[in-house]
Amino acid sequence: MKAARIALALVLTLSGWAAQAHDARPNFIQIVEAEPLAFTVSWKVPASMPGASLPFPTFPADCVADRQPVWQQAGADYLGQQKYQCTQSLSGRTVGIQFPAANPSLSTLYKIRLLNGEEHLRILGPNETEWAVPEKETRFGVAAQYTRLGIEHIWIGIDHLLFVACLLFIASTPRRLLITITGFTVAHSITLALSALDYVRIPTPPVEAAIALSVVFMAWQIVKGDKTSLAYRYPVAVSSSFGLLHGFGFAAVLRDIGLPQIELPTALLFFNIGVEIGQVLFVFALVAAFLVLRPLMLRLLLSAKDNAVHWSSLTTPASYVIGSVASFWMIDRVSNFWV
Repeated sequence: MKAARIALALVLTLSGWAAQAHDARPNFIQIVEAEPLAFTVSWKVPASMPGASLPFPTFPADCVADRQPVWQQAGADYLGQQKYQCTQSLSGRTVGIQFPAANPSLSTLYKIRLLNGEEHLRILGPNETEWAVPEKETRFGVAAQYTRLGIEHIWIGIDHLLFVACLLFIASTPRRLLITITGFTVAHSITLALSALDYVRIPTPPVEAAIALSVVFMAWQIVKGDKTSLAYRYPVAVSSSFGLLHGFGFAAVLRDIGLPQIELPTALLFFNIGVEIGQVLFVFALVAAFLVLRPLMLRLLLSAKDNAVHWSSLTTPASYVIGSVASFWMIDRVSNFWV
């Protein structure tokens, strides 16, 4: 019991991070060249941002806006739009984002679509406010941009990470974990490609609700601890099935930001690679955290009979927290069907 209380306290401390997953979404700015040297700018800011601190895009000095920045709240976001008329192309020039007050540690996803079909993408970190638009889209540039975007998305997508954590708890051994994660990877890669390329299209709200439900299901399986269940006997079958579902979730993000007209296969491939890198880093972080905390917990567990602390000391309390958070997300997302 003492082990459970200590583990529960540790997991509950981390659960606040998970419960605030939506607050970690980045700002999003899109610039589209509708006519020669005429640009339409739209941006989206999380509604958690204080009203007096709402950021807005910045353009080169020769570009003239049709009006001052205006925001409109829509659900969980603030939306804004402007039009700019410039005397020169944006290629090779600097755009950015300006915060009236301090940036609350949010990244900014910047996307530019030029009249010739070129698309450029950049993620500005919390300390970055400017971006020099590339002169021309290159394969290496697209690969670097979309790899970074994939890593960024998986670390922001807390529901995906919690599902991966459940796979780690159920797999229990390195070999089973490798097989299970591989099944998840292959499955979500298939639906990511099919959906991002518009071969298959499923509405985003039901997909997000179903992803939350998949996390609830996995947490429930771990709490039950029935080693004869399908999840424990054939974890790769479960991870592959739900992987198809999570792939549609990844594709929804990729559709929002768009794929470049040039080097499209490169963008799709390296976005998926970025997602995998993010997953692997997360698994290593969980294992490292357990190894670091294990000696500390061992000292605290004076009544431990076997003089050891195993995964089982953490999986049950962690699964209760994961299941509770995912249940909240599921209810919230389903309720948004009618908003």
